[in-house]
Amino acid sequence: MSYNGCMLSAAILAELTNSVTTGVTPETPGFLARFGIMLLPLLAVSGSMVVVIVDRYLVYHRERINVLEFLAGVRNVLKRDNVVEALSICDATPGPVARLVKAAILARDGGRERVEEAIDEVGLVEVPRLEARLGVLATIGQIAPLLGLLGTLFGFIGVFEDLQSSGGFAAPAHLFRHLWQALYSAAGGIGIAIISQTAYNFMVGRVNAIALDMEKASAEAIRLVTESGSTRKP
Repeated sequence: MSYNGCMLSAAILAELTNSVTTGVTPETPGFLARFGIMLLPLLAVSGSMVVVIVDRYLVYHRERINVLEFLAGVRNVLKRDNVVEALSICDATPGPVARLVKAAILARDGGRERVEEAIDEVGLVEVPRLEARLGVLATIGQIAPLLGLLGTLFGFIGVFEDLQSSGGFAAPAHLFRHLWQALYSAAGGIGIAIISQTAYNFMVGRVNAIALDMEKASAEAIRLVTESGSTRKP
């Protein structure tokens, strides 16, 4: 065995012997403390992620409606030329589909072209509103692993700093806190990225579903207001 290997083994043995004879083991950092310097950045991005997920989920849950049932109710009312009641149904129904149909009904006197323009105007407002904050989830999914990698690098920097300051023979117990930071930071960053990317894909699916409902409703709304024969203003 080389001289350096003997010295390292001696240092480890001395550390273990001191723990046994004194009954004191090196202090083990708590769970959060093991993230080291990257604790605050990882907490910040994970907190932002949770806020966006909860906000978007509640919005999509509230604004997703039974489109077929809603359109059937509006169709029956318009067949009786009761435009006021049709508008009341739209006002009482949440979501972009109801607002789209309402705009079509209000623009009915301008003909098919005006109805289509009104529907397009609603779409230009509603789709960006549905997609709001989704970019935050995508960004977190990209930067969280980089933050974890940065924490890993900081951990290994700490290991080499301790080795240098102790002449290359630091006891392993003194290096564990840096190794914990390296491992926990990487795991935390990857875990946050997995959750964020999964949530992003789920939310995009919800947006696409609502957008599809809007497309179906727009086609039906154009047909209803142009073929119902209801040309009187409410």
